[in-house]
Amino acid sequence: MKSIIDMVIVIPAYNPDEKLKMLVDDIMAAHFSRVIVVNDGSKEECAGIFRELEGIDECVVLHHSVNQGKGQALKTAFAYFKDHYHDSLGLITIDSDGQHTVEDMKKVAAKLEGHPNSLVLGSRNFSEENIPLRSRFGNNLTKVVVKFASGINVSDTQTGLRGIPAVYVDDLLEVKGDRYEYEMNMLLECKKKNIKIEEVNIKTIYIEENKSSHFNPIKDSIKIYSVFLKFIVSSFASFGVDILLFTFFALMLKDTIPESFIIVSTVLARVLSSFINFMINRNVVFQSNSSHTMIKYYALSIVQMGISALAVQYIYSAVSSGEVFIKIIVDSLLFLVSFVIQREWVFKNEVDRSELLNHE
Repeated sequence: MKSIIDMVIVIPAYNPDEKLKMLVDDIMAAHFSRVIVVNDGSKEECAGIFRELEGIDECVVLHHSVNQGKGQALKTAFAYFKDHYHDSLGLITIDSDGQHTVEDMKKVAAKLEGHPNSLVLGSRNFSEENIPLRSRFGNNLTKVVVKFASGINVSDTQTGLRGIPAVYVDDLLEVKGDRYEYEMNMLLECKKKNIKIEEVNIKTIYIEENKSSHFNPIKDSIKIYSVFLKFIVSSFASFGVDILLFTFFALMLKDTIPESFIIVSTVLARVLSSFINFMINRNVVFQSNSSHTMIKYYALSIVQMGISALAVQYIYSAVSSGEVFIKIIVDSLLFLVSFVIQREWVFKNEVDRSELLNHE
């Protein structure tokens, strides 16, 4: 078992102030063995800070000539870690503005030492009164979206304090994203690779209402949520095709077979739209490597189609009009249930046992 002091601290920095030098000094005083600082294209006025850090033997400073974003800064540090510290148990990422205390870094390091195959998150308490409104709202909203869309249930999706096992650095270097969306994609990669996520409670510190943050609430939130927008677009495209086909068949068959036109129209529409939905969900949305996905998908689709047809038929028989509107309401509810089942059963990625053995 490797000592906590063998873990490497990673600090992406963009236009830092003197707090960065104080932070590194505190980390060294806590006996962490190495620090990697990435100067992510900071302005010239910050050059003196980085020169001071380069004078510390245990600190390595890597430079981007232009700003490339937090995600790329982390990947630059990960690549350096892989080449130079391959014997280390792992690394701990922190922010450069002093929001993370050395005591909390030690807590994350201790948890990582006890769970060397898990991603460790230093999670903040967003119910405290000192939390800026935009941070409280943004994290709570993202937490709900992430839990529904991916099944990942963590209390702080945007924390920069993370313990990363060395065995997963190669995987994380392949994760897409250059800015803040990279940290969200990191969580999704854990879900995809069945990597367990552990959490430890840390102090919630916001300095000057978090004015030093370079997070753009609109631009960066769009990039974060774009991970989930592709599912929504895919699903509603297929849903729209299904509704249009149902409307067409219902108009064609309503006078011909008035007693059963809803059921027949539902079946015909679903058969034609389901294959498109299956291919998009398997290859684009969930990127599944699971076997027998088509069998499971169509088993779910048949059950869902039956429930839809019977529910619409039952409601229509009670009100005698509005069959298209009724179907939209019923299928919207079934859509939410179906997504969770597809995520957790149909397209859930299988564990690569050989990779697991190698990591162990």
